[in-house]
Amino acid sequence: MFLEMRRESVARGAQDFSGYGIILNYESKGTSKLYSYYALPEQCDTVLFPGCTLPGTRPDKVMSLFGHLQKTIPGLGLVLDCCTKPSHDLGRDKHFHAMFNEMQEYLLQNGVKNVLVACPNCYRVFSEYGDSLKVKTVYEYLAETSLPATPNIPVVITIHDPCSTRDEVQIHAAIRKLATKKSLQIEEMKHNGPKTICCGEGGSVGCVNPDYSKGWGARRKKEAGGTRILTYCAGCANFLSSVNPTSHMLDLLFDPEATLAGKSKVSKAPWTYLNRLRLKNQFKKKIHAAVSRERTFTGENQAKSGMLKRITILAGLIAVIVAVRMSGATQYLEQEKLRAFIEGYGALAPVIYMLTYTIAPALFLPGLPITIAGGILFGPFWGVVYSITSATVGACIAFLISRYVGRSWIEEKLKSPRWQKLDTMVAQHSWKAVAFTRLIPIFPFNLLNYAFGLTKIKFHHYALTSFVCMLPACIAFIVFSSSLLEVIKGNITPPFVIGLLLILSVSLIPFFYKKYKPSPKNT
Repeated sequence: MFLEMRRESVARGAQDFSGYGIILNYESKGTSKLYSYYALPEQCDTVLFPGCTLPGTRPDKVMSLFGHLQKTIPGLGLVLDCCTKPSHDLGRDKHFHAMFNEMQEYLLQNGVKNVLVACPNCYRVFSEYGDSLKVKTVYEYLAETSLPATPNIPVVITIHDPCSTRDEVQIHAAIRKLATKKSLQIEEMKHNGPKTICCGEGGSVGCVNPDYSKGWGARRKKEAGGTRILTYCAGCANFLSSVNPTSHMLDLLFDPEATLAGKSKVSKAPWTYLNRLRLKNQFKKKIHAAVSRERTFTGENQAKSGMLKRITILAGLIAVIVAVRMSGATQYLEQEKLRAFIEGYGALAPVIYMLTYTIAPALFLPGLPITIAGGILFGPFWGVVYSITSATVGACIAFLISRYVGRSWIEEKLKSPRWQKLDTMVAQHSWKAVAFTRLIPIFPFNLLNYAFGLTKIKFHHYALTSFVCMLPACIAFIVFSSSLLEVIKGNITPPFVIGLLLILSVSLIPFFYKKYKPSPKNT
């Protein structure tokens, strides 16, 4: 019922995907030419489809799994791609069918009949929509054939069945058969098999309501009672590992000692993206493919709009280059000449610059290009002075518009749980919330200015905190850009290197925050 509601909402153009940018971008990368790879040997009728998450988090296990399956399926092929289940679940029906049908047709045209999947979500998609393809999980296949020659370790575990395969009792049985073969003692949780509950990551709910999502993880932790959880979904394993010792079935099969000791190698972003590229290159060398491809199909509508966008950008770039050369403006790439040109306007030059920067936040214009221009035009000192002053005034104007003029319009734009969480943060921590969101950019900057205007924070607290916490990034980009023209001409200057290091330092603030922030107490 909810899926049909989403589909109808998308068809009417009423669905808001702004909160799902992370998962949709993840899906888009999975189907892109950069990350996808199809390798089909001679007379290949069976392929391994490991999904998106396993190749990133456990590339060595995927390689080991492929090698083990090859012993009984010599002509085994490989498909590194995304089944586009996120789009399916969000109601993007047209895009989902375009992507999945194109993949299915390619496989069928090249003689593929069987798909072995390692991801329960992929199993769900292939079993429901891959009418002409026979799908089976690798776990069922391993339970029917043979296991890797790794040690058996008799310890107690409990099993989490992913909700995407809730009704697939043959998969539940296969997983328990594999665990028993490895001498594991299973203590079932209250909710298992057909009565299993979600780990909290299902349906991408964490994108828009993270607290609700975490609540389900807490329920699973309580049921596990501290016993190591074994699951066969990489997403569930990653999500539950933050609240309870959790391992993936492939970790257990191919590296049992390290897995049960909690030392199995599992990568996290951003290394997962690099792992996928490395794994792709390894498979290119390993598989003698008679037919191979990197996927370039992006969906009918997406392909047309994407091509049009590329052509427009290219045409615009060419037009700018031609215009600059014909006008003789290339002479102003000399930094001293450029500054002399600006000084020709006298006191008006900084006034025009600051006025432009001041109105930019209120009009939702990006501030970074203007900041970089300030460094080029005015140098490191005055560039910082003009930029930080203008950025702060602009942020304050947007704040006041929201608080006293456009409250109803702004409230309409800020309905998502993400903004509601911001309101709660401000109520609890006041100016600290402003400092946090300025230093850790988890919210869109321009909307953030308006959002704070709807809260109860005092104006002078907002203005002062914004100034102080925007200053580090402003200094970094101004120092960097102040010698940018010299770099374009091939001269690497000390200010450029310093600015680059400052930008890197500012960029790492979210990383260090995430790494060292105190863990919230589970309730």
